[in-house]
Amino acid sequence: MFYVWLIIAIVLGVVEVVTVNLVSIWFVISSILAMVVSMFTDNLYIQIGVFVIIGILLMPISKKIYNKIKKNNVSTNIDRIIGMKGIVTEDITKDAIGEVKVDGKRWSAYSNDSINKGEVVKVVKINSVKLYVERISD
Repeated sequence: MFYVWLIIAIVLGVVEVVTVNLVSIWFVISSILAMVVSMFTDNLYIQIGVFVIIGILLMPISKKIYNKIKKNNVSTNIDRIIGMKGIVTEDITKDAIGEVKVDGKRWSAYSNDSINKGEVVKVVKINSVKLYVERISD
């Protein structure tokens, strides 16, 4: 059974590499542990039990680790312009993307409101390479 668990680990590892999200990493680890257990016992029920139980136990553990890593995620330099003020350099309408100058750089920008050239706006969020802005009330 050692080689069967090895093949399962390799197949699941390939599936993990091909997919974007963590889909089978827990069962790659549990199949490796089942492979180790197979060196000590020929009991298939014990090996399958190790595979299933370890795989299921690793799922919530990895979610906690992922959430901790995600929480500690460092903002990029682009994120720092969120909340900054900018000047509209090309009119922004509901149907057309305009342009805003923020922190000395020109950005494509859009808004739910029509905003005229020269008005002051606040950067609310970044969507790809476009800024979502809102007019600042004086």
